[in-house]
Amino acid sequence: MTTGAPTSSRPAQPRRSRLRTFLPLGVAAWLVLEIWLLTLVADAAGGFTVFLLLVAGFVLGAAVIKRAGRRAFRNLGETLHPRQTGAAPTGGGNGLMMLGGLLLMLPGMISDVLGLLLLIPAVQKLASRSVERTIDRRLRRAPLGSFGDAFQRVRFHRGDGKVVQGEVLRDDEHESDEAPRGPRPPLSR
Repeated sequence: MTTGAPTSSRPAQPRRSRLRTFLPLGVAAWLVLEIWLLTLVADAAGGFTVFLLLVAGFVLGAAVIKRAGRRAFRNLGETLHPRQTGAAPTGGGNGLMMLGGLLLMLPGMISDVLGLLLLIPAVQKLASRSVERTIDRRLRRAPLGSFGDAFQRVRFHRGDGKVVQGEVLRDDEHESDEAPRGPRPPLSR
């Protein structure tokens, strides 16, 4: 029996996400705005001044990335081999500091301003909390069986706020009908 509706031999393609749709448009608009601002500054202050600003931004960004990388490496070393003082490694926000350095290295005025803002500790804390909340919210909404769901399952928070990596296995999830399990031997420490 036919319904009169045309049928397609191709399977339906999944709908594009908003990010994949609007990200290229946003990048293009950002590039046009950066070029426009550079021409405005070049008209007002001269082309050589713009060149010096771009070189200074590149050098400053490279120095920031180098410093953040050294700090991250030092923190990793202190985490793996703690000193006798018992002090926990300090610092955080190395990723945001590196992002700020990268934005400084990109040619343009808007990226330089955003990069300089990310070097301010208060802005780093605010951005870090915002990113953490967004990621946490997305992980909670992740469908069962997805990558986000698997990541969320291995994150456990202790009472003091530290994250403990691991996985909880419940007997009811992993029981098989073929062989019943007997008592387990006690765990030795």
